[in-house]
Amino acid sequence: MNAERPAAGLSAVLRSLNGDRGYGIALLGVCAVFAAFEVGGEPARNALSFDRSALAAGELWRILSAHFVHLDAEHALLNGLGVVLVWALFARDYSPFRWATIYFAACLAVSAGLWWLNPEVAWYVGASGALHGVMSAGTLAHLKRRDLDGWILAAFVVGKLAYEQLAGSMPFAGGANTIVDAHLYGAIGGLAAALVLKPAAHSLYSAR
Repeated sequence: MNAERPAAGLSAVLRSLNGDRGYGIALLGVCAVFAAFEVGGEPARNALSFDRSALAAGELWRILSAHFVHLDAEHALLNGLGVVLVWALFARDYSPFRWATIYFAACLAVSAGLWWLNPEVAWYVGASGALHGVMSAGTLAHLKRRDLDGWILAAFVVGKLAYEQLAGSMPFAGGANTIVDAHLYGAIGGLAAALVLKPAAHSLYSAR
């Protein structure tokens, strides 16, 4: 019995962080994808980044691929921690297919926003913009279900985006290398996708 209690406690902790069973395996898979792109190093960044001149020449895969590569290992680790955070908060809020739809919608929104609204941006990599789309979609799911934390999450997302638009990047978020408009575009793209996708009926945070 005593041996079972720590195991049960660990299982409860993993479930509270959406890291139990298949969810934990899926999280490891997502992190492995980011790590695999990082192994490609500079050649991968050059081939997959949002590069305005390359896009103009017809290399359209960069619209999506730019959101899977990073400036360096530190940047990849920072985005990886972002993945873990949004996973812990939101993984159960949509099906895997709907999460993929939301993520790619956010990627498209970031690339479109940078292309049309930020012509000064010639080059971009990173998942942070798309992850803001995941966060806005997850927050909307919590609001739709009237979860206890919904308005707290909404206040955080809106406050963070507003701060970045008024004051620039937050001190812990990459400084001058961060293109804060990408966060806004990603949040809009994820929210737009979530408006037409049905979230799960319950989550770990739902009032019962």
